[in-house]
Amino acid sequence: MNILLIEDEPLVARNLQKMVQELEPAAQVLAVLDSVAASLAWFRQQPQPDLVLADIQLSDGISFNIFSQVEVAAPIIFTTAYDEYALKAFKLNSVDYLLKPIDKAELQKALQKYKKLENTHLLSEQLKQLLGSTATAGKKYKERFLVTQRNIMVPVEVDDIACFHKEELIYLHTFGNERFIAEYATLDEIQELLNPAHFFRANRQYLIHIHTIDRIRSTYKGLTVHLKQPLNQEIDISREKAAIFKEWLSK
Repeated sequence: MNILLIEDEPLVARNLQKMVQELEPAAQVLAVLDSVAASLAWFRQQPQPDLVLADIQLSDGISFNIFSQVEVAAPIIFTTAYDEYALKAFKLNSVDYLLKPIDKAELQKALQKYKKLENTHLLSEQLKQLLGSTATAGKKYKERFLVTQRNIMVPVEVDDIACFHKEELIYLHTFGNERFIAEYATLDEIQELLNPAHFFRANRQYLIHIHTIDRIRSTYKGLTVHLKQPLNQEIDISREKAAIFKEWLSK
């Protein structure tokens, strides 16, 4: 297990590293980083760790700013002096957190939870939805997309976009029943440009606007969401994402 520590208090960092090595002798601590800037530089140059232990409040900002600027596929356990109520959303996503001063028994429970995780990509995706507005506070989101229609460039306002749908290409669907090819390689790229309060990554194929949702049905697989006219179709949301989706929709 390769672990990255992000902590700006040297004493806390040393104690945390010591506890990790006592609880997981085979684990390797790849680095101990003390700032947002150092963490961004590390993630841009190094392979992904298996697990990240990150303090929320760092010397040059909050660690959420790291995860809004670089893609982090690893599960994250937060360490913080904040109260439990402020971070209750993390519990919904099985992303654990440790209140300072860090208790060794609680750290052990968090590491055990990590070992039970099987789909770190899904975890990363759900974390992105949960942190949404906090992680990207002050960020300016894209207001329009420039698309091409019969060799003519057409601006499409974000408020007019019902969803993005990935087939062989990625298509932009409007509330006015228009469809354009979006000049992007992945939905991940597009998601980074959009306000997470308005758009939700429902699954690998769909990124949907909140106003295109008509009704929702619970199924044994999770949720089935019916999209309004003109789309008039159903898409599935997994059981793992269902709680995150309902939390997002009820804000």
